Amino acid sequence: MISKLPKWVEYGAFVLALIAGCVNAIGLLGFEHQSVSHLSGTATLVGTQLLSSSPTALLHLLGILISFIIGATLSGALLSGSSVKLGRHYDTLLVVEGLLLIGAIYFLQAGSFVGHYMASAACGLQNALATTYSGAIVRTTHVTGIFTDLGIMLGSWLKGEGFDRRKAVLFLLIITGFICGGALGALLFQQFQFYALIVPAGICLTLAISYRLYKRKTAPKPSQ
Repeated sequence: MISKLPKWVEYGAFVLALIAGCVNAIGLLGFEHQSVSHLSGTATLVGTQLLSSSPTALLHLLGILISFIIGATLSGALLSGSSVKLGRHYDTLLVVEGLLLIGAIYFLQAGSFVGHYMASAACGLQNALATTYSGAIVRTTHVTGIFTDLGIMLGSWLKGEGFDRRKAVLFLLIITGFICGGALGALLFQQFQFYALIVPAGICLTLAISYRLYKRKTAPKPSQ
């Protein structure tokens, strides 16, 4: 149950959602108004481009979809199971995500679509970090499912069923983090354009270091 999860799960979810909101805002403002933290809009655009006469645009959109899957595949290869557990390769994946975002800056500044693909792969990697918390699928790179689950919880509560307050707090933290990240991304993009991605990349690396230190601190001491 979610009540048994360590507090770092909630803090981490907020920060991850903030990163995703920041990257997505930069994407919407700079990647020809294309989202990269989730694929619903991109998949819709792929459908519309099937009827157009622009194969370049279609291939670009397909590249974003494939890159997201590649990032998620990398997470799936390094993580196993569907529960939060200290000691898994969260720090390694966060370092990779940070490096992908830094690499995206170089290509985006050069006007290359490779930057879009690297940013999308970073988001796919992060999205696959999410796990099943107390029966709810939690994703930190988009909030549609979060709003849906929160609505289901409220509906059940109105019927007189129990209400998991900690799960609700987790959902609200993710929503707040994503919105705050969007505001941060918009502000940074106005000032620094694609160099704004340095900030979410730096947060990824800082979060990875913090997790590694926490893991060492709480690891059981070897018996003498």
